[in-house]
Amino acid sequence: MVNFKINWDGLGIATSVACAIHCVVLPLILTSLPLFGINIIHNIFFEWGMIILAFGMGSYALLHGYKTHHKSYLPLRIFILGFAFLITKQFFLNYEAYFLIPAVTLIISAHYINYKLCRRSKCSSPHHIH
Repeated sequence: MVNFKINWDGLGIATSVACAIHCVVLPLILTSLPLFGINIIHNIFFEWGMIILAFGMGSYALLHGYKTHHKSYLPLRIFILGFAFLITKQFFLNYEAYFLIPAVTLIISAHYINYKLCRRSKCSSPHHIH
């Protein structure tokens, strides 16, 4: 059996960065995709799918850190505030960057703080998979 660890905070940070790249850089670089019948920029299903995926992974990592290691609500509060900005972005597309930048910054900060708090309690927040 292979025994390896998943750092859920690291995965959450990676997901947040991927979301930021998708929302900010992709429209600048790939504006020609619709010419080929490909539309992932402002595709409602893709956008909400990424939000749900990031929320699920982030919630798992932060709740695990809270319950098992540090009992601090700080990462959870920062995460929820970040997601409030992220969801608000979906309804005010003309102001997307004004909501996206704080959203990603807060979500990544929540994972980083959770990671640091877990490390302080002698855990790096990974989970064993068998």
